[in-house]
Amino acid sequence: MKKGIHPENYRTVIFKDFSCDEAWMGKSCAPSRESIKWEDGNEYPLIKLEISNLTHPFFTGKMKFVDTAGRIDKFNKKFAKFAKNKGAEASVESSSIEDVETIEATETGEAAE
Repeated sequence: MKKGIHPENYRTVIFKDFSCDEAWMGKSCAPSRESIKWEDGNEYPLIKLEISNLTHPFFTGKMKFVDTAGRIDKFNKKFAKFAKNKGAEASVESSSIEDVETIEATETGEAAE
């Protein structure tokens, strides 16, 4: 191997997939602020994963929805003010649809309800 091109902090770490609560030991130079005590009694840096081969649909063969870190809730909170405006527009649109149905019924000779 060439000297000086490889990372200096390549070390043993614990990878943990929090969506299925599985962990395994491996090697990485990814930064980590947390550590975890492993089965052998030693403490290793912890690399948190949201998805891995244990939970990814490609490897599992089944679709599984994982809401990581409440992203849907964050989205709904962020765009809640727009949803209120859309509600007003929806009621206007629904009355417009009723008007169109009434006009169509009148043109075809059907009784409007």
